[in-house]
Parts: sequence; C-alpha cells; structure tokens
Amino acid sequence: MRRFRRLRSSEEIRSLVRETRLDKGELIYPIFVIEGEDIRAPVPSMPGIYQWSPDRIDEELDRVDKSGIAGLLIFGIPAHKDEKATEAYSENGITQRTIRHIKEKYPRLPVIADVCLCEYTSHGHCGVVCGHEIANDKTLPLLSKMAVSLADAGADIIAPSDMMDGRVAAIRKALDESGHINTPIMSYSAKFASGYYSPFRDAAQSAPAFGDRRTYQMDPANGREALREIADDIDEGADMVMVKPALAYLDVLRAARDRFDLPIAAYNVSGEYSMVKAAAANGWIDEKRIVLENLTAIKRAGADIIITYHALDAARWIDEQ
Repeated sequence: MRRFRRLRSSEEIRSLVRETRLDKGELIYPIFVIEGEDIRAPVPSMPGIYQWSPDRIDEELDRVDKSGIAGLLIFGIPAHKDEKATEAYSENGITQRTIRHIKEKYPRLPVIADVCLCEYTSHGHCGVVCGHEIANDKTLPLLSKMAVSLADAGADIIAPSDMMDGRVAAIRKALDESGHINTPIMSYSAKFASGYYSPFRDAAQSAPAFGDRRTYQMDPANGREALREIADDIDEGADMVMVKPALAYLDVLRAARDRFDLPIAAYNVSGEYSMVKAAAANGWIDEKRIVLENLTAIKRAGADIIITYHALDAARWIDEQ
C-alpha cells in the first residue's frame, strides 16, 4: 500500500515536498486615484480599499513600497467625463500626474497602467458609443492615444482592458512610433463579462449608463474562445496576457498555461475579494487561510503574476510563514 501520509506527517516535511509556493514578488496591488484633495474615501463594497486623492496617496504608496510586492496597477477617476474620454489621454490627467509622482518618489515600484475608457466616459462604456453600439474601430485611436500618454508619464507596463478587437496591434504600433519600443503590453486577453466586477465599478465609478458589456467582453461559457483571444493578442504583440476573473476561470488559466509560454497574469477581482471579506467579517471563515489558499490555487493553475486586492495582507502573511 502506498502511504501518502508519510509526506504529510509534519509541517517541516509538508514544506519540504510542497509543489506550489507563493512569492510576494509575484503580487500586484490595484489602486484607485481620484481627482480632488484630502480624499481617503472607503469603497463600501470593498472593505479595506480606498479611493485616494493625489495629495494623500503616499499613505498607501508607503505601505506598498515597504511590503515588497511586485508593483501597482493604477486606475484613475477624473473630475470631468465626456463621450470621447478626453481625460484618459490628457497630459495632465489624474492618472498621468499620479504616475509621474510615483516614478519620482517611488522609483522602485513598477507601475502597470490600465488602458480603458470606461472610467473617463460620460456613458461608462469602454469605447466610443454610436447610437447604442460600442464602435470597435473608432475606439482604437483613443486607446492608442491613452497608452502613449501613460507611457510618456512613466508607466512601466501598458495593460489594455477594454476588449476591443485589434487593440493590442494598434497600441503596439502607437507605442513604437512614439519611441516606447521597450514598453511591454500586458493584455487583458481573456476578460469575461462577469458578475464579479460589481464592487470594482463602485471603486472606479465606471458602471455603464445603459446596457452592459456583453457585446465586447467574453461570454463566461466560452473557454476555447478564450484561447483564441489570447493567441490573437500574442500575434498582435502582447508581451504578457491575462485571464480575468481568476478563481471562476481556473480552467481557462490552466489551459492557457499549457498552451502558451508567455508570462500569464490572473486578476483576483473585486467580487472575489469582497466575498472573502464579507464571510470573514461574519466569522464564517479564517480570512488568512482562505486568502492564501485562493492565491495558491491561482498560482497552481498556472499564473506567473497575481493581481489582487489582498496583496498587502498576503505579503505580510507570506513573511510570517
């Protein structure tokens, strides 16, 4: 009889033979910066997460810098929104100013800049609206302008999350032509039209004013299509790809890992975070144990990079192990 329990008999032996290990150097922490002054606004649906104004964001950046995690994913919330998302690609936009500040004061911290129009449009959709349709091809030039603007501000990685067809190729061309040939693209390649995003839309103030995003984000039922999306983004020039959400799509993450050899990110999204927080607040689960188990599952499925709102807590817990 094979006795598997021999390798489980003590923590020392379990650690010795452990197949998957979390490393805080693989964690990315999302932050939300909002136009204004003296703002540290809690996001009600995401306990522990805040919107920060530029004059107070160092309170959060100091924590991130000391944590030893891999870096930041930044989302900006402008004071002015319009149909063409003009603040998304303004030289003095909220995100651009914050990136310049981070790169000046915290040069160690890699900054991943999300590229999408939803936080900047008056209608809350990720692209240009014509009637009640999201116009894919008319959106690409605006995404390209936004990507170049963020790279000009100092973003280390450009991360398009809009899910317009052809946007990686358009952004790669624009970055190259503007001199950013060495700026990598982390594409949200397999981004599903998920119910797990609701708390994020509170945090980023980006809920669509009409309809939903199912005409451009992926159908949650389609795993094979996700691999085609990833393959196309790689062909168009993506340096890294992403599966989003993470926990409900571990099968897609595993299939992507088996097929592609690029670095793969997985986004442990707001709804996944908030459910854990709610259950922990009610005393139903051990938060530390569940968070580390979830993150281990994401890594075991194939993620090289994990974007998570748990990053700062997880880094501390990893240090304590």
